[in-house]
Amino acid sequence: MTANLPIPAAQYLRMSTEHQQYSLENQSASIQNYAESQGFKVVRTYSDAAKRGVVLRHRKGLQQLLQDVVGGTTAYRAILVYDVSRWGRFQDTDESAHYEFLCKSAGIPVHYCAESFANDGSLPSLIMKTLKRTMAAEFSRELGVKVLAGQKRLAHLGFKQGGLPGYGLRRMLVSADRVPRQPLAHGERKSIATDRVILIPGPTDEVQCVRDIYRMLISEKLCVYAIACDLNRRGVNYSADSAWDYQAVYGVLTHAKYTGCHTFNRTSSRLCSPVVKLPKSEWVLTPGAFKPIVDHATFTEAQTILRNRTINKSDEELLDSLRGLLAKKARLSLSLIQNSKDLPSPSTYRQRFGSLRRAYELIQYGRPDQFGPIDLRRRTQALREELVSQIVARFPHDVSVVRPGGRWRSQLRLTNGSTVSVLVARSVRPWKTVRWRVNALPRECGNVTLLARLTEGNHSFLDFHILPNVDRRIDISLRDRWLDRGERLIDLRAFCKVVARFHAEI
Repeated sequence: MTANLPIPAAQYLRMSTEHQQYSLENQSASIQNYAESQGFKVVRTYSDAAKRGVVLRHRKGLQQLLQDVVGGTTAYRAILVYDVSRWGRFQDTDESAHYEFLCKSAGIPVHYCAESFANDGSLPSLIMKTLKRTMAAEFSRELGVKVLAGQKRLAHLGFKQGGLPGYGLRRMLVSADRVPRQPLAHGERKSIATDRVILIPGPTDEVQCVRDIYRMLISEKLCVYAIACDLNRRGVNYSADSAWDYQAVYGVLTHAKYTGCHTFNRTSSRLCSPVVKLPKSEWVLTPGAFKPIVDHATFTEAQTILRNRTINKSDEELLDSLRGLLAKKARLSLSLIQNSKDLPSPSTYRQRFGSLRRAYELIQYGRPDQFGPIDLRRRTQALREELVSQIVARFPHDVSVVRPGGRWRSQLRLTNGSTVSVLVARSVRPWKTVRWRVNALPRECGNVTLLARLTEGNHSFLDFHILPNVDRRIDISLRDRWLDRGERLIDLRAFCKVVARFHAEI
C-alpha cells in the first residue's frame, strides 16, 4: 500500500508596514508547520511585502492569486494564509468574504493556519471568521485615528508630515529640538525615528520666481494663466518634466507655506479612500514654522485679488451678485449688468448657466410683470415662454418643448413629429394707427406657426392665429387680410386639432 501523497497548496504572505512582527519569514514558517501537520505541500508562493490590507489594487500578489484561481490554471488545491488579517483588513467585510468565495467556488478553499478555528463552513467557524474580519477592519480604523492624531501633534509643532516641499522650498532634516542636520534631496528620507523635517527656502532663483509671481498678480494685475504663459515664455523651469500651468501658479499663490506657515490636513485619504478636500476648520496651521518667502500682507492681498476674480467664484456667489443688482435697481437688463462694476460680464453668466435667462430663472426673476417698459424685448420673451409653458401644460401627452440650445428659441413638437414655431408680435405705432410687427426667422420660415399678438401696451396677449408658415418680416393691421392665410384660435384648446389639420394640408 502506497502512502498518501501530500495535497499541493499555495501560500499567501503579506506584511504591512505598521506590523513588522508579521514578517514574511515568520508567516512562512508557521504555514509550513501547519502544512506538515495537515498533509499539505507548499508548491507556490504569493506575497505582498510592505502592503496594507485595506484595498486590493495595491496588492499585486493577491491579485495574481485570484487571477490564477479564477482562470483555472493552478496546480494546487488549497490556499494557506497565516490568519484572517493577513488575507486583508478590508473595510467592507463582504469584500474579504467575496475574494475567499471566489477561491472556494473554484474548488480551492482557504485555510487560516494560525487561527483557533477550522475554516470548515460550520456555524461556529463562520461566526468567528466574521468577527475576526470585523476586528481586522476596526484595527485599521483605530490605527488610522491614532496615526492622524500623532501627525497633527507634530504638525502643530511645525514639522512636515511627508510629501513634496513644493516649488521654491526644500526639506531640511532637523533633530527633535530643531538643530539642523542636513538638507534632504528628492527621495531621501530620515533614518532616525526621533529626527524631524521642516521646510526651508530653496534655490535663490526659485525664491525670486515665487516673489515675481506675487508681484505679477498684485502690481501688474495679470491673471493666473497669463503669469504661467509669461514664465514659460521666459524659459523659467517649473520642474524637469512639466512647464508652468494654471494649477502650478495658483498653488504658489494660495498655499500659506510660502509665508512660513506650516499647513497640514488640507485633504484626506483615510484608509486608501478617494482624496477629499477638507474645510479650513479642520486644517492644522502653524504660523512662523519656518523662514517665509513672502510676507503675510502680500499673501493676504493676493488672496483678496483671487477671491474677487470671477473664475474663483462659485455659481451661488455669481447669483448673489445678480440678486444684489436686482435689489438695487428693481430690474435686470443686459446694459445694467454690463455697466455694473460689481458684476462679471454677461458672457460669464452665459458660460456658467447657459444663458442670462437661465440665470434669471435661478433667482426667480423673469415673469412678464417684472420687466419695465424699457425692457420690452425681455418682457416679450417672458410672455412667449409663458405661452409655451401654458400650451404644454394643457396638452402634456400631445405636446413637448424642443430647445435646440445656444441662442436658438424653443419650439413646440407634437407627438406625430410636427414642429410648430411660436412667434410673438409686438404692437407698434409707426403712424396714427396701431400695427403688429411680425419678425420671421429664416430657419423656421417653413414651419407651421402659432402667431400670438400682444395688446397695445404689450402687456398681455390679444389673440392667436395658426398660419401655414411665416416667411417674411411684415407689419399687419388689426384685421389684416394676411391673416386669412391661417385660422384664428378662439380657444387654445383647439391648438392641437388645428395644427394637425394644417400639417396634413402641407
